[in-house]
Amino acid sequence: MAPRPTVFLDRDGTLLREVPYLSSVAQTELLPGVAQALATLHQHGLQLIVVSNQSGIARGLLDVGDLMAIQARMDELLEPVGARIDAYYHCPHHPAVGVAPERRRCRCRKPLAGLLDRAAEGFEIEWERSVGVGDDVRDLQCFAAKNLPSVLVGTGKGRAMRQKLAEAGKEPDLFCAHLAEAVPWILRHTVERESKVPSS
Repeated sequence: MAPRPTVFLDRDGTLLREVPYLSSVAQTELLPGVAQALATLHQHGLQLIVVSNQSGIARGLLDVGDLMAIQARMDELLEPVGARIDAYYHCPHHPAVGVAPERRRCRCRKPLAGLLDRAAEGFEIEWERSVGVGDDVRDLQCFAAKNLPSVLVGTGKGRAMRQKLAEAGKEPDLFCAHLAEAVPWILRHTVERESKVPSS
């Protein structure tokens, strides 16, 4: 299959209401506007891939079964509006907490780009027309490692992270209050960018 533009998405605080070490399906709640925003992106042919640090597994606060149940619940919540996540990738590790094999330094914990590398093993990705969205500086650093333009959303930790960046004299590529507000920018950098490239 031909490579496709992809939107890499953080999970907690970006798609879901922030719950520390979320482990319960009952607490799985999409943020306002997320379902319709993802439906719009999906309808434009974009691959939607979630990349998420889940150190709660290393900490013993949830297990892979809990994680899979939360992802299944997300899929159920998205289906009625025609939205779909193409894949979920997570890092269960922590460098200092928990027990082996989850307690270790790894290449998949954001801000490193290992989760994006794993996604590339399963999907054909057109990197030049892909973007990332998250609510944490670590998300932006992960996306930058693959030269992806990115959006910092103001949900979750986003507003505090924007202040942290400002204090360091830095700005994200784009700051939006929430994912839905970022949709036009995402489409310009993915779908619409193709039409602006002159044919040879």
